[in-house]
Amino acid sequence: MSRLFKIGGLLLALVAVALLALVGWQTVTRGTPVGEIRLQSDRNSGVPPVTDSLFAHVIEMFSSLHVEGGNAVQILENGDGTYPPLWRDLATAQRTITVQMYFSQPGALADSMAKYLIDRARNKVRVLLLFDAFGSGPLLEDEAYVRRLREAGVEVAQLRPVHWYSLNKANNRSHVRVVTVDGRVGYTGGFGLADYWLGDGRRDGQWRETNVRFEGPAVMQLQAMFAAAWAEATHELLVGDAFFPRDGFAPDGGVAAGILHALPTTGSTPAERFMALSIVSAKKTLYISNSYFVPDDDFRRFLIAAARRGVDVRVLTAGEKTDVKTTTYAGRARYEELLAEGVRIYEYEPTMMHAKTMVVDGLWGTIGSLNFDNRSLAFNNESNLVTLDSTVGAAMDRMFLEDLHFSKEQRLAEFRQRPWKQKALEAGANLLSRLL
Repeated sequence: MSRLFKIGGLLLALVAVALLALVGWQTVTRGTPVGEIRLQSDRNSGVPPVTDSLFAHVIEMFSSLHVEGGNAVQILENGDGTYPPLWRDLATAQRTITVQMYFSQPGALADSMAKYLIDRARNKVRVLLLFDAFGSGPLLEDEAYVRRLREAGVEVAQLRPVHWYSLNKANNRSHVRVVTVDGRVGYTGGFGLADYWLGDGRRDGQWRETNVRFEGPAVMQLQAMFAAAWAEATHELLVGDAFFPRDGFAPDGGVAAGILHALPTTGSTPAERFMALSIVSAKKTLYISNSYFVPDDDFRRFLIAAARRGVDVRVLTAGEKTDVKTTTYAGRARYEELLAEGVRIYEYEPTMMHAKTMVVDGLWGTIGSLNFDNRSLAFNNESNLVTLDSTVGAAMDRMFLEDLHFSKEQRLAEFRQRPWKQKALEAGANLLSRLL
């Protein structure tokens, strides 16, 4: 009898382990559930176009993105266009600096950031520096670097360090890039602290990146996003005029803009709903630049439906010089279906293309950290500045079309002739697409 009890106990233990493994696998491979946008309207008008004043309200209801007028927005291309103004803004800080970085490693950029933060901290500016513990691991391992910052008065914290007792958080990374200066100037985009972000984005080893600098009420939203992450990491919730100056809410330009703060959930996410509604709203043009373009079945249907209704749908993504081959292969596994239905796809050739932008009908634009893959849509924290402005939209259109001059368009007939080894790599990578 005791032997039967032991066998039964062992079987129960094995079943429990198997169930836990199944739950764990489902957790790390979950996708986003929206597969259809059903239009229910007396006028059969569907999702309003971006030119309709109702559009911004619809987006806010579904993604909590609040677009407000009174912002000044400057698009920053590549390292040459990003770091000089960033260093100038940091050097002028008088009260507070908040910096949140996903990816960081030792090098010239990390040293420059330290130089400006240390200088301001020594001048009585409160400087908060928050690293994603996974993405910025290479820099955090440089103990001398971190010690130098702290000794100067910079407050350094790690978000979601990986421990055995917090493995449930390991798959949810904070992919955001945030810099705010005195609660008045904000930066976000796809940049980080690694030296390949330096340069003009047209040469090998100098990544093609798009970032954005802005002033006005949207900066308050960006600061609040940082404050939420800082509270998670340190248990301190930031409030007060030093971080949220009263006049920071006053208009400082003519652009309607807001921050998309994408957060993971167990079901449909704000990022998924934002992307789906933006695509469905397109009437004329839909230009997407995204380094990791791996749209799932549902998003492929949205893109194809846009092309079928006459929208000029074009996608620019990374090519042979990608930093993540698996993601590129998984993306290519989807090309044939999209190309056959009229979606035009281009791969950037000079260097790694890391930008994450989208512009709809030359009016609704977004720049930030949000990738077009399952990881960004389902698992990560992301930050994007979203604008509803024809001037910014036109500038984004021009930037996108200029990048196409440095890219190779994928033609359906030619793509179908790729070697069988390429197809095998794509098929293998496609099996991992939920993890990418």
